[in-house]
Amino acid sequence: MKNKILLGAAALMMTSGVLMAQDTLRLITWKGYAPKALVDKFEKETGIKVKVTYSNNEEMIAKLRATRGGGFDLAQPSVDRISFVQKKFHVYQPIDYSKINAAQITTSMVDAAKKISAVDGKPYSVPYIYGTTGLIINKKMAPEAKDWSDLWNPKYSGHISYRLKRPLLIGAAFGMGENPFKYYNDKAAYQKLIDKVSKKLIESKKLVKTYWTSGDTQKAAVVSGGVWVESGWDAIGWQVHKENKDIDFVCPKSGALGWIDTFAIPAKSKNVEGAYKWINFILKPENAAYVTNESNYMTVSKDAPKFFKPEIKENFNRSYSKADLDNIKWYPALPEGFASIEAKALERIKAAE
Repeated sequence: MKNKILLGAAALMMTSGVLMAQDTLRLITWKGYAPKALVDKFEKETGIKVKVTYSNNEEMIAKLRATRGGGFDLAQPSVDRISFVQKKFHVYQPIDYSKINAAQITTSMVDAAKKISAVDGKPYSVPYIYGTTGLIINKKMAPEAKDWSDLWNPKYSGHISYRLKRPLLIGAAFGMGENPFKYYNDKAAYQKLIDKVSKKLIESKKLVKTYWTSGDTQKAAVVSGGVWVESGWDAIGWQVHKENKDIDFVCPKSGALGWIDTFAIPAKSKNVEGAYKWINFILKPENAAYVTNESNYMTVSKDAPKFFKPEIKENFNRSYSKADLDNIKWYPALPEGFASIEAKALERIKAAE
């Protein structure tokens, strides 16, 4: 009898643990991607509590590697950072698109996410937010700045800012007349190119006023007036433009870098059904539009523009000519081993005097 009681208690505890896991959605995401108003709305509609952790690509990958795909129920990596991680560390599970309301997502974005994140023919992501990295320019102080190469232009010495992450290396390569993506099938050639880019950035390091590390510090640097030429995200440039019309996002002449941030389900997610519910919820046109209206990040939700504020449409039309859109350099999947090349280069630049 005692054993039966103990077994019953253990079974009850296990059941309770499962139910508790299903009552909570542990989301690791970027700041601005899960607004409190929508979290509250989702919790009220579903009864599922959302626990949000803010992060970035490098931290997400590190956390999921350390737990072998545990600790979170839903993650939001950039699409180009998924396949090589999955092939090596198996931290995600394939997306079951039968549980996704794909009809409310722009088809080309779905196709791109499926293709870029695919491993063994299976998709590992659902698209969510897209945008570009380019330049945020104080046009009053630097009216002629227009390309990545202006990040090392002596004319703007002491008024330049950027983030020491891989988009800097990629953008700088394009600014030097190279296409780094064409070397993705040749590791040795890519190493040689990144060495060349690193040398240029180390030589011009004395021109840099400050390095930004987040959306907030990116914004603060240019708002202060001390930074005239900055690498940055379109959404941040538009946020600043609202406050100061002299400052705006500019597509570099050699091409802005296009990115797609996604939803990916960790291998050890304890609330897979909750993850699918959140994906479908946040991509509903009215909800997706709320995210864009609040953050300026562009959504892949097909009918969301019906709910955009007029200024959102104005931002897009002001910054992107047809030629700019045609010249966007979309990130392909990053090959295995290339992240290490980039990380070592960034460390060299950081450590250089």
